[in-house]
Amino acid sequence: MISRREVLRWTAIAALTPVAARITGPRPAAAQPRGRSFDVEETTIAGLQAAMEAGRLDARTLVEIYVERINAIDRNGPTLRSVQEINPEALEIARALDEERRSRGPRGPLHGIPVLLKDNIATADRLETTAGALALVGARPRQDATIARKLREAGAVILGKATMSEWAYWKSIPASSGWSARAGQSRNPYALDRTPCGSSAGSGIAVAANLTAVAIGTETDGSIVCPSGANNVVGIKPTVGLTSRAGVIPIAASQDTVGPFGRTVADAAAVLGALTGVDPRDPATAASAGKSHTNYTRFLDPDGLRGARIGIPREGYFGYSAKADAIANRAIEIMGDLGAVIVDPANIPSTKKGFLTQSELTVLAYEFKAGVNAYLAALEPGAQVRTLEDVIEWNKRHAGESMPFFGQEWLERSQAKGPLTDADYLKALEENRRLSRQEGIDAVMDEQQLDALLAPTGAPPWKIDLVNGDHILGLSSQTAALAGYPLVSVPAGYSFGLPVGITFMGRAWSEPTLIKLAYAFEQATKVRRPPQYLASTP
Repeated sequence: MISRREVLRWTAIAALTPVAARITGPRPAAAQPRGRSFDVEETTIAGLQAAMEAGRLDARTLVEIYVERINAIDRNGPTLRSVQEINPEALEIARALDEERRSRGPRGPLHGIPVLLKDNIATADRLETTAGALALVGARPRQDATIARKLREAGAVILGKATMSEWAYWKSIPASSGWSARAGQSRNPYALDRTPCGSSAGSGIAVAANLTAVAIGTETDGSIVCPSGANNVVGIKPTVGLTSRAGVIPIAASQDTVGPFGRTVADAAAVLGALTGVDPRDPATAASAGKSHTNYTRFLDPDGLRGARIGIPREGYFGYSAKADAIANRAIEIMGDLGAVIVDPANIPSTKKGFLTQSELTVLAYEFKAGVNAYLAALEPGAQVRTLEDVIEWNKRHAGESMPFFGQEWLERSQAKGPLTDADYLKALEENRRLSRQEGIDAVMDEQQLDALLAPTGAPPWKIDLVNGDHILGLSSQTAALAGYPLVSVPAGYSFGLPVGITFMGRAWSEPTLIKLAYAFEQATKVRRPPQYLASTP
C-alpha cells in the first residue's frame, strides 16, 4: 500500500515536472480543506458517503485528493498512464453537488462520487473523446453519451477520461493492450512491466490504484473482464441492451456493452443501477424493459452461494494456464464449502478454442465500419476525420505518431467490407448467435439446471511486448460476447504476486444472480489487496 508520505513526495516531484499539453486538469489547492487528510485507499462508495454525511469529507475535497494521487502515481512515481485527461470542470461540479447536498440532500448513492469514463464515451464538455486516437483529437460530439448523462443525473462527478487500447483494440494485428497513440503504454500497478489487459485498461488500472472511486468501461469481447482480472478489481459486463451505447465510439452493435469497474462487488453494483434503462437513442435497450433494475445492491447476499448450481466449463475455459487453473479450482472448492452445488464438468457444447473465431471477426469488421462511420458523421463540424476511410488516410500521413509499433490492419479490413445487408455478414451473425445461445450457454444451463457458469477470467498478466504484441493464452469472455450475455469478474488469487480473477457467466438479464454469487465469494475470501507498484514480478 502506498503511504501518504510517498504520495506527497511524488506530488512534489510532479510540481517540478512538465505535463504534456494534452494531459491537463485542475491542480490541488495549496490550502488544506476539510477532509484533505482523508485516506481514500480502498475506501468504498458507502464509506465515502458516510464520511460526507458526517461532515468529515466533501465532494470537492475528494476530487482534490484523487487529482493529487493521479499527479503523484499516474503521471509521476510509478507512471501508470491510466488517466487520459482530468476534467477541468470537476472541482466546480463537485462544489455545486456539495451545495446541493447541504440544501436538499443527496440524490442517491453516487452523489459526489468521482468516476472516470473510458475515452470512447462521449462527453459534450471540455474533455476530448478520441478512443485513444490522435485523428479524433478536437472531434466534438453534439451531446453526452447517454451513460455520461445518466451519471451526471445520479450526482456523480465525471473526474476525467481513462486511457484505453486505441480504437478499443480494433486497430492492428498484433497489438498491445493499454497502448494508444494519445497516451502511450499504460501499465499494470501490480508489476509495472506487465499488461493491464483489455481495451478498458485505464479504467481497471485507475480503480486498482485508488485514483478514482469507480470507473466505466466497454466490452466487445473481454475488454471489461480482462482488465478486471489483471488489475485485481471487480468488473461487470452487462447483457447487451441493459446499458445504452448511444454516444459511445463503437466496435460492434451486436456485442458492445457498457459496464462498471469497482474495487468491490458492492461498488460495481451501485454504479450499474445508475446506468440502466430504455434509451430511444439505442434501440437495443428496448429489450431491457421490465428486466433491468435501478438498484443492484439489493441483490448483495453474503450467503448467496448456498444452494446455487454452478457449472464448470472445462473445455475451452481451463487448460491454457496451470496457474489460473489452480486459483480457479481453489475458488471452486471454497464455493462448494459455502454450500454451492458444483456441476463439473458442464461444458458449453459449441465451445471453440481460440481467442477469436472467424465468424466473430467477420461480424466485428462489418459492424465496426458501419458504427464508426455513423458516429463520425454525427460529430460537430471541424473534426479532422468524418469517415473510417478518413481515419485510415490520416494515420498514413501521421504514421510516425499514430503507428510507431503496429499498423492498422483491422481498420483497413473493416473499410473493405460492404453494407450490413451482405450475405456473408448475415450468415456470420446468425452463426454467432446460434452457437453461443441456443447451442451454447442456454443449452448447458438448461440441461444441467444451472444458475451460473464459472471459469478463470484469464491467465496471470503477461509482460508488455511492443515488438510482438500481446501474449493472450485464453479468456473467459468469448461465448458470452457472441451471445450478448453478462459476465462478472471478481478477484480470486495471485500467482507470483500477479492477480488472477474468476468470471461468473449466465443467461441474458441474469446480472442479479451473478452479482449475488460474486458478492458471496468476495465476502468469504477477501482476496483483493492494493498494488505495490513493483518494477517487475517478484
